[in-house]
Amino acid sequence: MARFNLKLCSTDFNSRDYYVNIRKAMLAGYFMQVAHLEKTGHYLTVKDNQVVHLHPSNCLDHKPEWVIYNEYVLTSRNFIRTVTDVRGEWLVDIAPHYYDLTNFPNCEAKRVLERLYKKRERDREESKSRR
Repeated sequence: MARFNLKLCSTDFNSRDYYVNIRKAMLAGYFMQVAHLEKTGHYLTVKDNQVVHLHPSNCLDHKPEWVIYNEYVLTSRNFIRTVTDVRGEWLVDIAPHYYDLTNFPNCEAKRVLERLYKKRERDREESKSRR
């Protein structure tokens, strides 16, 4: 950063946004490795619809709706390992080119993303009308 004379700025360590920004940065790199929690209680990987389970070594104390993962482990069951909780809104904001619904498989994740895109559009319309 110093070599290019760019100002180094980061979120204060005590801020609520500190960890949110870290997870958003991770999502920017792992946007293709996302799984969605289906109503059946299983996770499906986005786009290729593979049923996966959170690896027993994960540290999450709940089953988040959306997760990014680092590793896909094939054993007697399909596991995803090194998972991080992310929000669906971040998917459409950070990687809209990848989450283009025109070439998305028909699944629950697609329906959730459709609702997120509609909400995003409504929010934009409301902000334009306030100006």
